[in-house]
Amino acid sequence: MPSPSRRGQGQWALGHHEPLNAAEQFKKDDDGLHVRDRIINRYSVLGFDSIDPADLRGRFRWWGLYTQRRPGIGGGRTGALDDAEIEAPHFMMRVRIPGGQLTAEQLRTVAGVAKEYGRDLADITDRQNVQYHWLSIQDVPAIWERLEAVGLSSQQACGDVPRNILGCPVAGLDAGEILDATAALRATEVVATTDPGFTNLPRKYKTTITGCSWLCTEPEVNDVSFTGVRSPDGTHGFDLWVGGGLSTNPMLARRLGVFVPPGQVPAVWAAVTGLFRDYGYRRLRSRARLKFLVADWGTERFREEYLGGALPDGPAPALPPPGERDHIGVHRQRDGRYYLGAAPSVGRTSGTLLWHVADLADAYGSGRVRLTAQQKLLILDVPGDQVSELSAELAARDLQVTPSAFRRGTMACTGIEFCKLAIVETKQRAADLHAELDRRLPGFDTPISINVNGCPNSCARFQIADIGLKGSITEGGEGFQVHLGGSLGADPGFGRKLRGLKVTADGLPGYLERVLRNYLADRADGEQFAAWARRADEKLLT
Repeated sequence: MPSPSRRGQGQWALGHHEPLNAAEQFKKDDDGLHVRDRIINRYSVLGFDSIDPADLRGRFRWWGLYTQRRPGIGGGRTGALDDAEIEAPHFMMRVRIPGGQLTAEQLRTVAGVAKEYGRDLADITDRQNVQYHWLSIQDVPAIWERLEAVGLSSQQACGDVPRNILGCPVAGLDAGEILDATAALRATEVVATTDPGFTNLPRKYKTTITGCSWLCTEPEVNDVSFTGVRSPDGTHGFDLWVGGGLSTNPMLARRLGVFVPPGQVPAVWAAVTGLFRDYGYRRLRSRARLKFLVADWGTERFREEYLGGALPDGPAPALPPPGERDHIGVHRQRDGRYYLGAAPSVGRTSGTLLWHVADLADAYGSGRVRLTAQQKLLILDVPGDQVSELSAELAARDLQVTPSAFRRGTMACTGIEFCKLAIVETKQRAADLHAELDRRLPGFDTPISINVNGCPNSCARFQIADIGLKGSITEGGEGFQVHLGGSLGADPGFGRKLRGLKVTADGLPGYLERVLRNYLADRADGEQFAAWARRADEKLLT
């Protein structure tokens, strides 16, 4: 066991308990979850101005609440203003939806909250959450009451806690899955949200538990991932990966090489999470993610010294080929019925639209709806003779079951419209971009991911997209730094950042058209964009 240093990195297990930054101090002063009582009994009664700053900009996150950006503050001022100057007296709230699983009743409740309290906005995130905007503190208790009445919550949707656990949206239905991870996910969710030992982690903590053969939840970039495998003796279980994450220091998760039986997932998750809690680097927020600990320790030390060698060796999962992981389209379930995956534009929906989706799920299926990690949605359990009619109903509401490559592959984070960290606008710009590329390059014939991010924090995962766009201020105003050729799966890698290449927002469609036409002209037979972008001459990429 390492000996303590005089100052250390804020690692509790080494005796470094003294808070070393403001975040660690407010967490030491009071558990983040305790703010709920103050919201209900004080702040919602006395109003926004009564909120203690440590609660407002700290502990509120433990209940999925962020203040949103005040309109009219340009991206060039993002880093120059403090929170009090940049925030509006309104909130974003994320609804925690484990595995993206919703019933029609739950979805109507989610939709009703957006319609009544959130100006009818409801964004589907790439963490299988729904995110509201424009909420007032006076309405938060009533919103919680509605959500919790149908088994939903905003608890731990943000903050230095285990975030919403990702799972395959068609777990138990997909004929090609390795195993149904639903039971393991639900059992782990109970531990993550009820064990008081996990309410103060060094930073946010992202989990996926999936048996999907497509790896649709992108386990390569989560802090801890349980990925379905079949052992040589035919037993089904999980391969364990740790230390993935993006933001300003992207790292891919590393295999520990152990086999985790399904019934042991909650305990193993708790063991890994406890290591992060106790050994994570709390001194600097920029190094407080699990990926830095894993990078320093290495997988052998992480596995043997700290997990105790209790788990047997296990096989690696089969990695899917490049392409979509989003379950969009019409797919036959193992029970003979079908699920339909539809693509809203860059995850932007409304309460009104989601209410219609709930009605369609009841009318054509069993009432089950799922959200994906690519800002998409699915309706399950549709009889074969009703697939065409439901597809038409969805298309009439601009939910495309057979979207173009650009509509299907474009994601966007919240952006400057609401986010205090953003530098540029993202949602509308990304929607306009995929529409313009459809006009300029109709019938584009290969999967292409275009991830649009408003700042370096990579909420939209720009480093692993074919085309990753990171918000930036250019001489011409708002623009983007371009990353090309990111991918996961059998040939993982982060996008190629071209030296000094920034594109203005207005110039983006023309630039991407030029690069994509170069790809179509220069690609080898069957060559995906990411592989081409990594080997292409720089003049074809600028």
